[in-house]
Amino acid sequence: RTCKKRGIEVFLQSKATGHAPQKKGGTSLEIETPQSKRSIDADAVLLAVGRRPDPTVVGLEKIGFPNKGAIAVNRRMQSNLHPHLYVIGDLAGPPLLAHKASKEGVVAAECIAGLASENDYRAMPGAVFTDPEVATVGLTQAEAEKRGMDVHVGKFPFVASGRALSTNHADGFVKIVVEKGTELVVGAHMVGDHVSELIGEVTLAIEMGATVEDLALTIHPHPTLSEAVMEASEAALGKAIHTVNR
Repeated sequence: RTCKKRGIEVFLQSKATGHAPQKKGGTSLEIETPQSKRSIDADAVLLAVGRRPDPTVVGLEKIGFPNKGAIAVNRRMQSNLHPHLYVIGDLAGPPLLAHKASKEGVVAAECIAGLASENDYRAMPGAVFTDPEVATVGLTQAEAEKRGMDVHVGKFPFVASGRALSTNHADGFVKIVVEKGTELVVGAHMVGDHVSELIGEVTLAIEMGATVEDLALTIHPHPTLSEAVMEASEAALGKAIHTVNR
């Protein structure tokens, strides 16, 4: 919705099939959508193909490791072929995130120093620093249901947040995914201003095994964006007072 407001057209489930330079400058991009093929005139094309671990960067293929892909490690970050070789970051496999690599580096250093340490986390947050920001942790509703979990969700829009309205950044929402019965928080997904700062609270909730009621009962300062986490949790419980209950 935010993209549409800014005149940006988004094509989902589509792919670029080719491009050709134009005499007047720029390029003509050929795309294929589920509905049809079409051509788009553009000043430039940004191609993002992703990335993958490459053991050859540090020469690991010379000592028996595969020359492509991630390296298998245990929870102490020891590699499968050479236990004295510790591997962290992208080479240790997904998710390919800086904070994940940093945590693994601490674990590896502690294990090398002889401490009883291991890589053990229940949740790994991620953030995309676009405008608006996107942040996520744990399972989506679809992922949880695919695993056979019975879940319910709570959602709170920033348009109902006094803080978001006062800063003129009311686009977005906070969504909490909760397992029915146990009422454990299993995921959260956020879009909006500064949500990269908010996702840590739900990451902690998942890590410590908190219920959605724990989040809902926690008093948050007003007016703040963090209240959206509490409000979404209340909505999951059917106790929302600043938005319509599902």
